[in-house]
Amino acid sequence: MKVERPTWAHSDDRGSIVDILENVPIDSVTIVTVKAGSCRGNHYHKETVQWSYIMEGRVKVLTQTPPGPVEAVVLEAGDLAMTPPHERHAVHAIEDSTILVCTKGPRAGRNYEADTFRLASALVDPGSPTAANAGCASS
Repeated sequence: MKVERPTWAHSDDRGSIVDILENVPIDSVTIVTVKAGSCRGNHYHKETVQWSYIMEGRVKVLTQTPPGPVEAVVLEAGDLAMTPPHERHAVHAIEDSTILVCTKGPRAGRNYEADTFRLASALVDPGSPTAANAGCASS
């Protein structure tokens, strides 16, 4: 997973304009909400690239590209994460959160299940003393 914080392209007394993605073909734009303490994900996509822009809240994202270790990173409003194909991922909401998800590939709309492969076991945060924080069902 690649994480960055897009900066505004323009700012004045009226507000700011932030270019989240530039020159990237997109097949789907989705808004995902996650309530504090809830999890989403625990799956991967074989062909789809996914960009997740945190609009509100804070989340812990767990990722793994087998056979490598599980990695955890906390993202907050304004952060953008890119998840490549085959990277397992799960999102655990620290706070109520809203995520703008843009995808390139077959995982879109009614075809969501065509490129979504659920994990048999939930990803577990390697930095947690218990697995309870990431032991959520796949979604």
